[in-house]
Amino acid sequence: MNGIDEGAGQLVATRREGHVLVITLQRAAKRNAIDRAMADALDAALDELEDDDDLWAGVLTGTTEVFSAGSDLTAGGDYVTERGGEYGIIRRPRRTPLIAAVEGPALGGGLEIVLACDLVVASRSARFGLPEVGIGVVPTCAGLFRGPRALPLNLARQLILTGRPIDARRAYEVGFVNVLAEPGAAVAQALVLAREICANAPVSVQACLHAVNTVTSAGDELGWRETSGALAAAAGSADAREGVAAFLEKRPPVWTGR
Repeated sequence: MNGIDEGAGQLVATRREGHVLVITLQRAAKRNAIDRAMADALDAALDELEDDDDLWAGVLTGTTEVFSAGSDLTAGGDYVTERGGEYGIIRRPRRTPLIAAVEGPALGGGLEIVLACDLVVASRSARFGLPEVGIGVVPTCAGLFRGPRALPLNLARQLILTGRPIDARRAYEVGFVNVLAEPGAAVAQALVLAREICANAPVSVQACLHAVNTVTSAGDELGWRETSGALAAAAGSADAREGVAAFLEKRPPVWTGR
C-alpha cells in the first residue's frame, strides 16, 4: 500500500509509490517560491527520502502550472537549512537518486533546484531560466557553476547573461532534460524512470550515484567562492536595490550602472 501524507494547507506534500517518494511543492499562490517555512518542509521531506532504507528513489515536482520561481524575495535570504543548505536541497549530500519532474517555469532558484537533482523529466510546458540579472542580482544557489556543468557552456552563458529562459524542447535537445513529456504527464514519466532505477540493486545505485556526484562536484568549492564574489559585487550596488524594488513594485527598472 502507498503511504500518503498530503493535506490541505501543506507547503510540501509527500506520497509513497512503492520504493519511490514523490515530493510536491504546493505554494501555488506564490509560484512555489521558497521562504523559511517551505525550506524547512522541503528539508524534512528530503530527510525522509535519504534516511528511509525502504526508499530507493525520489521525484520532486511542483504544481501543474509552475515548478518553482526560486527565492521568495520577502524572505530576506532566510531559507537555509542545516542539512540541505539553501532551500533544504542545494548543498545536500545525497545517495538516493532524485528526479525533477517539471511542469511550467523553473526560474532562478527554481532552475537551481532542478540542477541539484540527478535527472530531469519535463513536460512541453516547462521553461528553464536564470533571470536574476534582470533585477540586478546574481544566481546564488549554484547556477553559476552547475549551469555550465549541466548545459553546453555557451547556452549556460546565454541563460545567465540574458536572463531569458529556454523551453523544454531546447533543454531536451541539448541533453539537459532526460525525458520530454506531454503537459500534465511529467510526474507519471518521472515515476517510470524512477521504477527503472528501483529495478536495480539499491546499494549499487547509491554507490554509483555517490561516486558520480563526488567527482562532478570536485570544483564546487571554487564555484561557491566565485559565487560569493559575484554576490558581493552586485549586492551593494544601486542597480541591485533598484532591480528588487522595481520587481516588487511591478514596474520596469531604471538602471544607472552603479
